Amino acid sequence: MPSIYQLKSRFQDLLRPLLRGLVSLGVTANHVTLGAMLASIAYGGWLACRPDQALPWLLLPVFLFLRMALNAIDGMLAREHGQKSRLGGILNEVGDVVSDAALYLPFALLLAQPAWAVLAVSLALLTEFVGVLGPSLGASRRYDGPMGKSDRAFVYGAFALLLGLWPQAAVWGGWVFGLSAALMALTCVNRARAILKEGEDV
Repeated sequence: MPSIYQLKSRFQDLLRPLLRGLVSLGVTANHVTLGAMLASIAYGGWLACRPDQALPWLLLPVFLFLRMALNAIDGMLAREHGQKSRLGGILNEVGDVVSDAALYLPFALLLAQPAWAVLAVSLALLTEFVGVLGPSLGASRRYDGPMGKSDRAFVYGAFALLLGLWPQAAVWGGWVFGLSAALMALTCVNRARAILKEGEDV
C-alpha cells in the first residue's frame, strides 16, 4: 500500500553530499543512530515536561524531519561506507522504537482519553516488530504501509503543529490516534502477508 517510505530513495539522494563530510570527520553510522535516539529521548522529555506550552509542539515537525534525515544518513553510512555491523542493526531497530515511544507518548498528556495515544504507540512498536521478523523467516525486512515510521512522523508532526497553533485541537486527538492505530493494525497485517508471500516465492 502507498507509504511515504517510497520516497526514501529521492530523500537519500538529497542527503548524499553530506556523507563525505561526515566520514572525513570520523562520524560513524552508530554515532548517528545513537545521537538520533538520545536526541529523541531528550525532546520527548521536553514535551512531557512542557505539554501546555506551544513551542515544543510547534518545533516537533522540524525535529521529526531531522530525525528522518538522521535515520537515512545512518543507513547510507552503513551501506555505502562499509560500516554495517550486527551492533548497528540492533541499535537501528531499538533506536526506532525507543524514539517513537519517547516522541509520541507525551501526546497522551493532552488527550481526554490518553489510552488512544498509548494504544497507537503500542501498535507502532508492533509494526516494527512484525517488519523485522522478515529476515528471520527467510524474507526481507518489511516496510509496507499504510502507517509506517515515515507516515507516523508526518501525521503526528502535522497534529503537533496544529496543537501548537490551536491548543483546542486536542479534542480531536482521540480520532487522530484512533485512526492511526487502526491503520497501524492494517500495516501489521500487510507486513505479515508480505513476509508469508515472500517465503512462498522462494
